[in-house]
Amino acid sequence: MARWLAARGVAAFVLEYRLAPWYMYPAQKDDASRAVRYVRAHAAELGIDPARLGVWGFSAGGILVGNLATIHTPGDPAAADPLDRVSDRPDFEIVSYGRLDMSVPLSNGTLPKESILGPQPSQAATDAIDPIKHASADTSPSFLYSTSGDMSVDSRNAANFYGELKKLGVPAELHIFELGPHGTHMGEDVAPALHELTVVPTLIANWM
Repeated sequence: MARWLAARGVAAFVLEYRLAPWYMYPAQKDDASRAVRYVRAHAAELGIDPARLGVWGFSAGGILVGNLATIHTPGDPAAADPLDRVSDRPDFEIVSYGRLDMSVPLSNGTLPKESILGPQPSQAATDAIDPIKHASADTSPSFLYSTSGDMSVDSRNAANFYGELKKLGVPAELHIFELGPHGTHMGEDVAPALHELTVVPTLIANWM
């Protein structure tokens, strides 16, 4: 995905964030927020526009960028750390088959919140990371991609989140394809039977 972006003139950075079970939430969100602030603070030397900084996440990364798009803070000009002086709000987000509504069970009927929050998380802890519960008029413009055939993350995650953004007046585009398992990447490397997914990169490029 980074090479695909770079080939189209988009500077791309791949974040290797901390993972469970060694690190539980909010370590992942802290890493992602820090990355956005780092790139924005160094925009001049990186040769990029700090006002056109987006995030893209797949599956577990999808909930992470959903967090970034809905839960963010402006920079503090008085902060001792220069990175904390800039905002961690993405200017846009792309979510590929990510969980954006924690009230929707996975397609197999489970709710594996423990993989993010630890054993038996409270409702308050779950709500704290649920993107749809934090959606506001300040949520980043969003491109949402999913498939009805995804047997891990139900496509209603994308549909419900899109509906919430539309209600709030946030620019959003939603594409739910009929076929395709969980983990179709950009749709360009799937079996011939899923040929319809090969249009996904074009949709993303046109939207950007």
